[in-house]
Amino acid sequence: MSARSQGRPSHGSVGILVPLAPGFEEIEAVTIIDVLRRADLYVTTATLSDSGDLSVTGAHGIAMRAEIRLVDADVDEIDALVLPGGMPGTQNLAEDRRVLDLVRALVERGQPVGAICAAPAVLAIAGVLEGRQATCHPAWRGRLAGAAVQGEPAVVTSDNVITSQGVGTALAFALELVRQWKGRDVSEKLAEAMVV
Repeated sequence: MSARSQGRPSHGSVGILVPLAPGFEEIEAVTIIDVLRRADLYVTTATLSDSGDLSVTGAHGIAMRAEIRLVDADVDEIDALVLPGGMPGTQNLAEDRRVLDLVRALVERGQPVGAICAAPAVLAIAGVLEGRQATCHPAWRGRLAGAAVQGEPAVVTSDNVITSQGVGTALAFALELVRQWKGRDVSEKLAEAMVV
């Protein structure tokens, strides 16, 4: 799997896209973005809103400012997709046809797609979990149609699809994403530097 280094490779490039839907889980989103950027990976956050307002409020009332609108993202410039969970954020992701189409396109191209907490259900709705191992928040395990659901591991990697259980596993999930894209050495050094 590959993902671009942090420096913007070309005008309009997205690299790793993290969509922020209203009601996203803040700890998951910030942990993913922070850890990937510490690993020198290029991450872009996107709002689902088509308006000019880039502010998105999470599940616990914390507002974040996305860097772009999803409508402006060029699918050919996206190397990977990571979906934070949270409610109603997961529902908002699942109801956005662009998100579902993007999930399908990236999985079909063999590019990495990650989802945590309830967000693996978005992957199931997109139809990309068929025959794959996956995990998610325990309350959502019945919603992973087609997947061989794993209850124990904090993080499950199945080909180019990486899933995790929730807030408490966000750091392990982010470090696994780093391991997939930058290698075990970088992931382990980063974990050591963060006292994990």
